[in-house]
Amino acid sequence: MAADNGGSPNSEPEMSDTLKTFGAVLKALRDEAGLTQEQFAPRVQYSVPYIAKIEQGKRFPPRELIERAEAVLGAPAARVLGAAYRSLTRKVGLASWFRHWAGIEEEAVSLLTYECAVVPGLLQSETYIRGVFKRRLPHISPEQLEQQVTARLARQRLFKELPNTSFSFVIEQALLERSLGGSQVTRVLLDHLLAQQRRWNVEIQVMPLRQEDHFGSDGQMCLAETVEHQWVGYIEAQDTSVMITDPKAVSAMLQRYGKLRSQALSPQATTSLLEQMRGAL
Repeated sequence: MAADNGGSPNSEPEMSDTLKTFGAVLKALRDEAGLTQEQFAPRVQYSVPYIAKIEQGKRFPPRELIERAEAVLGAPAARVLGAAYRSLTRKVGLASWFRHWAGIEEEAVSLLTYECAVVPGLLQSETYIRGVFKRRLPHISPEQLEQQVTARLARQRLFKELPNTSFSFVIEQALLERSLGGSQVTRVLLDHLLAQQRRWNVEIQVMPLRQEDHFGSDGQMCLAETVEHQWVGYIEAQDTSVMITDPKAVSAMLQRYGKLRSQALSPQATTSLLEQMRGAL
């Protein structure tokens, strides 16, 4: 999907309860180890004020903190802290208008995505993610950028965590030809797409640049099949989104997606195209 977190005031990540919870967990584990902030901070290679702000829920914790904390607090404490961090990255960095859909994603048995504006978030490489958010307006701070990169990469764990879920993507070839961020970013992106295509539950299809019979004129869309085998639609643009539950409207979206799937290159032909594009860079 196009954007799962934004840079406008209405979509800027909130200092959520999960940040405060992570901070409280870190403080409890530090106290259990009998360490003050002044003793703990240098052992994990951070300043005392920085650790204090993390414990207060005012700073997003870096990924390296978990590894460094294991050497200081022990493996059991690091596992608890890691669990709190995984919960944190699922929410912090996600725009408020996207979080409902993110929750549906985590329980879906089928996910279908058509994208014509930007490579879907679930398929983006880290360098591409950075390229996307560096070009968002209004501009965001470096800290917000890191939060959003972390959140988007965390979403991509769905491929492993939902091995029985079918993921289908139809993306426009123009998105790959655009070379957002430059040749090196595109090279890494193509390698990443080829790696995701090798997953047994992921199917990527590219819509050719020239396609006279094209049913994507209504724009980007996502569809999810719930565990109750009901379908829900989702569309987004310009830092806002709409959830679609009306059966008639969702049926129309499913029909369009089916047409798009039949018009796009097959997964095998898509792989060949991606390899060809990768070789040309």
